[in-house]
Amino acid sequence: MEADIKEVLISEEELKAKVKELGAQITKDYKGKDLLVLGILKGSVMFMSDLLREIKTPCYMDFMAVSSYGNSSESSGIVKIIKDLDFEVKGKHVLIVEDIIDSGVTLKYLMKYLAARNPESLEIASLLNKPERRKEDVHAKYLGYDVPDEFLVGYGLDYSERYRNLPYIGILKESVYKK
Repeated sequence: MEADIKEVLISEEELKAKVKELGAQITKDYKGKDLLVLGILKGSVMFMSDLLREIKTPCYMDFMAVSSYGNSSESSGIVKIIKDLDFEVKGKHVLIVEDIIDSGVTLKYLMKYLAARNPESLEIASLLNKPERRKEDVHAKYLGYDVPDEFLVGYGLDYSERYRNLPYIGILKESVYKK
């Protein structure tokens, strides 16, 4: 796997420090509130697991599987819910945890979909943000890093379901995904 990485963009140590910082802010903001931390599968799993360990206030955890990509590296623009929530969101403070905000298409749809269920509040925590690729106006209240328009893998991000287990965020060599 390492041979397929052009460059390490964000190191494991930098990720740990950023997650700790975000967890402290979320803890402060949601102290005493009914918080549901909602991970978007599969990419958010690494980030969400580490983030939950840094949130020092009681919370619920749930997951949704949503796709607008299918088997492509480009968004189709059509959002499909593959797995819905197990918990009711009405009256809860919902924090969507995402690995990366790219086009914003999926998150825009998801925000509207969840808002219709009457949560007390609805916010986004995203480890990464690619503003150059934005098609929909979506902003994360809790944001790790703005990143360049490169093909990123690691720490949950994948290419064809591979590389998620890298402990850092790396730029994938073009020769790997443009075969």
